[in-house]
Amino acid sequence: MELQFASRMASFQPGIFSVLNEKKNERLRAGKPVWNLSVGTPDFEPDPHVIHAMEEAVRLPENYTYALADLPELIQAVQGWYFRRYEVTLEPDEITSVNGTQEGMAHIAWALCDPGDIVLAPNPGYPIFEVGPQLCGAQVVPYDLLPENNYLPNLDAIPAEIARRAKVMVVSYPANPVCRTAPASFYLDLIDFARRNQIIIIHDNAYSEIVYDGHEAPSFLSFPGAKEVGIEFNSLSKSYCLTGARISFALGNREIIRKFATLRSQIDYGIFKPVQYAAIAALNGPQDGVAWRRKSYQRRRDALCGGFRRIGWDVPDSEGSMFAWAPLPTGYSNSVEFCFQLLERTGVLCTPGSAFGSLGEGHVRFALVLRAAQMEEMIAAVEASGMLRA
Repeated sequence: MELQFASRMASFQPGIFSVLNEKKNERLRAGKPVWNLSVGTPDFEPDPHVIHAMEEAVRLPENYTYALADLPELIQAVQGWYFRRYEVTLEPDEITSVNGTQEGMAHIAWALCDPGDIVLAPNPGYPIFEVGPQLCGAQVVPYDLLPENNYLPNLDAIPAEIARRAKVMVVSYPANPVCRTAPASFYLDLIDFARRNQIIIIHDNAYSEIVYDGHEAPSFLSFPGAKEVGIEFNSLSKSYCLTGARISFALGNREIIRKFATLRSQIDYGIFKPVQYAAIAALNGPQDGVAWRRKSYQRRRDALCGGFRRIGWDVPDSEGSMFAWAPLPTGYSNSVEFCFQLLERTGVLCTPGSAFGSLGEGHVRFALVLRAAQMEEMIAAVEASGMLRA
């Protein structure tokens, strides 16, 4: 039998993380060391009170039924956290859970876009920002994030005809992979731009609790008019180390949230109840662990970025997120080739910038998932390899 697959599958190739993982495994099988800084999976443990809440919930047989809806206590926990953190008031019908922001971003365009509708997405940007709209037949038009504009979109540079026709614009700060934050003035301009052009804004705020050096990570929803034009995703994956539990929230414009929840009710039966109880404990409980992890990430950032600068690679300090965004060292121009060569010669595994769009070429991304002491060992291995003398 000759299998015929959907034509859309022609545009999807094995993810770069899968390719890098196989290269890593080849090196490990050969007994060689690897410093894996490719995937942004936190290596910290969840706080004990969060684990305890999960443990207690999984012991109750009634928690193994379909959830069907968010627990009222979970909605209240989100409301309380958003008010304490941002002074943002959310009504219950302005909140819905999703199975992680990745899933939410994959499906939100299904509720908003018809085939051919234009979605503006950042370049460089996280791949799901484009993949989600493409799955429902929308046309993705990238907008540039350039260092000379502090990796902020130049809204005035978006052609007027494109802005007029655009249905949705995806924005994300603190930004993965470019590791920049956005000032309040940008959000005010963004809301005005969205109003004038009747564009729905989707803001990904997954790294809201991981910022450095006094930089701010405001909620899009904290600015006047935001709920009129869009929604925000916020995740417990990175802030509370619940990555595998897959729980995030879409929040904001109630009409968008209602339509999105209706769509998801056709494909999902709700978040596993023990995960909801863990999220309640995380949001309502002590926040000391969040602050401690932020400081730990900053120590790692300092060790990586400062260490590379010390040996001759000009890697700027990350402002936010659990990553560092590095221009290729002198003498290199292809990010994929550089990543494979770096792994082969040093054991350091990072992600090529080209995985994040055409403007990511010429860069690599490091995940801050090793302790500062391990970062220093890694820096020494890179220096010893002689790669920076190319």
